[in-house]
Amino acid sequence: MRFFPSLVSVVLLACSSSSQVVPVVPGDAGTPAKDSSTPVVDSSTPKPAFPSGFTAEPDLSPTPVRTFTKAEQVLDAAKDYVAVIETDAGSVTLNLLAQDTPITCNSFVFLARNHYFDGVAFHRVIEGFMAQTGDPNSVSGDPGTWGSGGPGYKFGLEVKPELNFDGEGVVGMARTSSPTSNGSQFFITFAAQTSLNQKYTVFAKVIEGLDTLPKIVRGEPPATPSHMTTVKIWSRAR
Repeated sequence: MRFFPSLVSVVLLACSSSSQVVPVVPGDAGTPAKDSSTPVVDSSTPKPAFPSGFTAEPDLSPTPVRTFTKAEQVLDAAKDYVAVIETDAGSVTLNLLAQDTPITCNSFVFLARNHYFDGVAFHRVIEGFMAQTGDPNSVSGDPGTWGSGGPGYKFGLEVKPELNFDGEGVVGMARTSSPTSNGSQFFITFAAQTSLNQKYTVFAKVIEGLDTLPKIVRGEPPATPSHMTTVKIWSRAR
């Protein structure tokens, strides 16, 4: 099974290994809602920029590890977290919604600190919709397998009424038609996608690097995809 957010507003579709044509439903224009809890990026530092007062979380492994039986508990409830994603198209900084989606954010942080995302491609990028990544198969595997990989474990949805795909830069978990099939694949929206609301977990929002999103190579899959080079986790006491 392949993991992806559907563009169809009525039903959720799971993609099989056979080709499938999915109509594109344009999203509403908009920007993510902001509140006082959103970290302020220190723009005075060279990129990758990171919020003032944050320190880097240590790596859990020196080289990429991409197979696990479960995500170890690494989140501290007394901390706020951000992720700096370095790509060959530029950097993107995410505010992780760890208080609202602790299972999802714990998994993401655990994988990032194990260098799981290093070299992973943006394997499904649709103009006006979203950029999807997080499949380890895309590091060196056959493009026909991209979209079907994961970390070796799965977990369920974490949705809240106030967390929706309400603009550009909202980060959600990709999955199959099963709500318990979340793993490592995620996507970043290019515009509001109301048809996805409450159907996919929103676990982060872009707070720096929206100008990188237009530079990510489009395609399903792209002929020469953009890649993540590193994902670094930063934290601070709440």
